[in-house]
Amino acid sequence: MELAYYSDYAVRLVNTEEPVRGKDSLTSVDAVRGLFGANQEAARRAADADLTRFRSVRGRLRAVFEAADGGDETLAVNLLNSLLLEFPVSPQISGHNHRDDDGRPLWHMHLADHPSNATAGYAAIAAMGLAFHLTEYGVDRLGLCEATPCRNAYLDTSTNRSRRYCSDRCATRANVAAYRARKRLEAERPDRPESTGRTAPKAQESTAVTDR
Repeated sequence: MELAYYSDYAVRLVNTEEPVRGKDSLTSVDAVRGLFGANQEAARRAADADLTRFRSVRGRLRAVFEAADGGDETLAVNLLNSLLLEFPVSPQISGHNHRDDDGRPLWHMHLADHPSNATAGYAAIAAMGLAFHLTEYGVDRLGLCEATPCRNAYLDTSTNRSRRYCSDRCATRANVAAYRARKRLEAERPDRPESTGRTAPKAQESTAVTDR
């Protein structure tokens, strides 16, 4: 499993809360377990105490995205470093029984499960994945959705660093809202010149009289 995969752990946890909407889906142990995806062995270690701990880690991870989105690279790195120090990872070489065409193991780097508790294991994986993404692609690749009132976290993997929204749904909603806003403005100011570079009719008439 490539280390870049683990960065999604951070996004997954951060987006269990929508602060602006006042929504929080991290309300049960089952919700915590659901964050682990296919890693059911680690999910089974989740207990009631992990619910509060997961929420704490979530707030710290969101702070990383907020700093990055606000252009404060140093703060984003410092916040992430504090998580890495508190929740160290245990890297291992793994093959997961996958073989190439010649029957040889397909070795790759894997982050081993943390032995202490579910929160420590998840936080270690999420922080390391996010750190890998940050150092490989840049701090500006960590963003918060610009569609009001979403503000979900996302990782920009576009070729030209142009991503602004967490999903196609939010991008469409934002574009529709911008279009409607333009139409309202046009309706309120019917005499406003079109953005085509042409002069408004009255202005043309006045210029013609002056030139005579």
